[in-house]
Amino acid sequence: MQLAFKPRLTTDDYLAGELTSQIRHEYVDGEVYAMAGAGEPHNLIALNVASRLRHLVRGGPCRVFISDMKLHVKTWDAFYYPDVMVVCDAGDSQTYFKQNPSLVVEVLSPSTESIDRREKMLAYRTLPSLREYLLIAQDKPHVELYRRADNGNWQLAALPEGAAVPLECVNASLTLDEVYEDIKFMSNVPASLMDIALTAR
Repeated sequence: MQLAFKPRLTTDDYLAGELTSQIRHEYVDGEVYAMAGAGEPHNLIALNVASRLRHLVRGGPCRVFISDMKLHVKTWDAFYYPDVMVVCDAGDSQTYFKQNPSLVVEVLSPSTESIDRREKMLAYRTLPSLREYLLIAQDKPHVELYRRADNGNWQLAALPEGAAVPLECVNASLTLDEVYEDIKFMSNVPASLMDIALTAR
């Protein structure tokens, strides 16, 4: 019996389909993946971060986008929906997706954490414009900030307990109180950042 292979979806067909789809899909090399809905903590954290960043960049060249804006990673032939991203390139003017973010933020969920830490981290690092990648836990007050060094290598920043998160790409900081405003955790976890040495990645 001869096998019939399904043709891969083109990027044009994917983009056209997303305009009318009731659910969002991410696209990687011809394959599409439906995105699950996020819970209240996830939404609140993303909104907190986006709102604070919007305030910080107001009046400047940077723009803040939330989870309905796609990010095109050309080298991976992929389109993702980051929770938050900051774009400071005026030439990045596509209406339905962006290609040159300075900062990408992902709020970790049990169903997406491994993808955010591996696939997306590797894909995002191929973007020449990207300076910082921020991962935020939603079950405890914990963040991880990855930053591209001057030599092009990525590093995980060591931040003292209770310190604000310094975001060089917007020349400002986020405090944990700002990130986790209105979030109620299930247990009493100290509000601190992971205390580790600056480690090359």
